[in-house]
Amino acid sequence: MRTSIATVCLSGTLEDRLDAAAAAGFDAVEIFENDLIASASSPESIRARTQDLGLSIDLYQPFRDAEGAPPSRFAAVERRFRAKLDLMGRLGADTILVCSSVSPDTIPDDALSVAQLRTLADLAAARDMRIAYEALAWGRHVSTWEHSWEIVRRADHPALGLCLDSFHVLSRTASYQNVRNVPGDKIFFLQLADAPRLDMDVLQWSRHHRLFPLQGGLDLAGFTRAVLDAGYTGPLSLEVFNDVFRQADPHRTAVDARRSLIALQNAGLTPPADLDGIAFAELSADASSGPELETLLRALGFTHSGQHRSKAVQLWEQGTARILLNSGAPAAIRAFALESTQPEQSAKRAEQLLAAPLPRRRRQSEADLTAVAAPDGTEVFFVRTSPAGWHDDFLPTGESADGAGITGIDHLSLAQPFDRYDEAALFYRSVLGMTDDEAGEFAAPYGLIRTLAIRDARRRARIALSVPVLRRGDWAPAVPHPQHITLATSDLSRTAAALHTAGIEPVPIPGNYYDDLEARLDLPAGLRALGAMYDEDEHGHYLQLFTPVIGDRVFFEIVERVGGYRGYGFANVPVRMAAHRAQRHRKEVRG
Repeated sequence: MRTSIATVCLSGTLEDRLDAAAAAGFDAVEIFENDLIASASSPESIRARTQDLGLSIDLYQPFRDAEGAPPSRFAAVERRFRAKLDLMGRLGADTILVCSSVSPDTIPDDALSVAQLRTLADLAAARDMRIAYEALAWGRHVSTWEHSWEIVRRADHPALGLCLDSFHVLSRTASYQNVRNVPGDKIFFLQLADAPRLDMDVLQWSRHHRLFPLQGGLDLAGFTRAVLDAGYTGPLSLEVFNDVFRQADPHRTAVDARRSLIALQNAGLTPPADLDGIAFAELSADASSGPELETLLRALGFTHSGQHRSKAVQLWEQGTARILLNSGAPAAIRAFALESTQPEQSAKRAEQLLAAPLPRRRRQSEADLTAVAAPDGTEVFFVRTSPAGWHDDFLPTGESADGAGITGIDHLSLAQPFDRYDEAALFYRSVLGMTDDEAGEFAAPYGLIRTLAIRDARRRARIALSVPVLRRGDWAPAVPHPQHITLATSDLSRTAAALHTAGIEPVPIPGNYYDDLEARLDLPAGLRALGAMYDEDEHGHYLQLFTPVIGDRVFFEIVERVGGYRGYGFANVPVRMAAHRAQRHRKEVRG
């Protein structure tokens, strides 16, 4: 289907927004009135620009406080409406959105509203234009789609139809099935927006917290299917009011928006391949952090088992946990590989969802790997480790180690740039076919942090995303975009002992934490002496140790899952963050 985006979704000037929409592959735009008013370009120039970009203007919006107007005010409504029709003619638009009135003087009389909308429809029809009437969820007297349809039905005018907006419908009710009973040719326009489920004033919810489809908690897929089942044939159009999107790079936002529509339609998409876990995590390392990371990996029982044939990259292994150290940049998680049963299938789906393969240099004898960029810039590979996979690009070193109980990579934790959290969630859900696992917010030492864990269906590949709820203040001595690799161990005591023997102490956890735990829970013996953190759910419990931060942003978490525990220990994050900060402060003072 044709796709459209409202200019209000994007940041920048009107011209910036049109350029971004076209570059992302949209077919059309909705021109939001305020965006046009603020533009220095004439309507004729905007029309020419959209045509040059291959866009059409499928909707001009909004026209407010039209129906239910006192007779003494309706003459002014007609004058204003004629002026907007003139403007639409200059723009080349043929449909105007009229939203239900919110004015305090609106009269609660459906017969009056029907007559007034019929009068406006006559004016539109005389110019081969149409009115799409929309019920605002906070409309003065018309606030449901059923009520707006009753008015349109009674008006019975060929130039008057419905605009159905998923937010206005789903913010008020979970029941939308009767949309299928509306004649498809009377649904003139469909606007789509998702949103998190929030208990707040619906106007504020709408103006600040909308999201693109599949980024929130509304049933966008079911609602869209119901509208299409009714026979709607117009564009799928996005109308999203979001404070973050309105200050982010419009080109990135537009790509994210179009990806959401591709995933929502799910037409012709290659299905996601099954994932068998995280094949490797790749860390960058410079002259300062490289030796520290090597020392830490040896302390954790890893073996430097391979050296890349053509690149300055080391392979470290223990169990199925594989860490690559790539020389040349400060310590960071620069890439990770997902063990895919069908790497080519995973790569094809990624490209269909606008995640283009990243260019890579390789020798003819080396594995031909596909990598795409996640929203935070991390490279995501799709691989098979055996047979004859990426692992064969590394020449054996002949080194060996006894190990320290590490069995594999449990999950990765990636802090997202403030502007890209929702984009990242959609990327992992749609491109990789992952599902939400656990979400929450917690009060960290320097502000609220929002978290979301995403996993594959079999819980073999897990990724935890986090972001500050607000941009951090300049004074906060924060680790920039902290990242960590969580390693699974079969015996946390053994791993902790190996670290201690190597002279590396885990982050010290305050006694207040253990006092509180002991007051609430029946803890495993020796937890305090071990210096481990603890969490539990109905399936089991979770033991955690954390290493010091290497460089400015990377550390390791070592965990033991007991009895089928499924979580991530998110409840402990504020204490862990405070402990890391205290440890870094002591290091800075000594330095």
